[in-house]
Amino acid sequence: MSRSSDSLADILERVLDKGVVIAGDIQVNILDIELLTLKVRLLIASVDTARDMGIDWWSSDPFLTGNSRLEQENRELRERIEQMEDRMKAAELPAGEVGSGERQPEHAVGSTSTESEARR
Repeated sequence: MSRSSDSLADILERVLDKGVVIAGDIQVNILDIELLTLKVRLLIASVDTARDMGIDWWSSDPFLTGNSRLEQENRELRERIEQMEDRMKAAELPAGEVGSGERQPEHAVGSTSTESEARR
């Protein structure tokens, strides 16, 4: 048992040290018409070996690093909103009244104050 685990560990160490490439193509044809082709390329290697080969896509992948552009934009927008709220507080303007566009009701078009008084 000890020999087989040692040999398995040795094999795994060699594979990760040198790397292994598995390649294959899958094609789906109907009546000699190619409908689908999948090209599968798999590289199994250690991180150090992959970097030596010039492969390091994971270091700039936004999903893996957490530095996505969308997260940065959200952060910037939140900061701008906080700055605007601070300015409003400094100016003592209630948040609901700013930019609401509401006006006081005016008299109907074409009527004057003397006409409305005459009707009374």
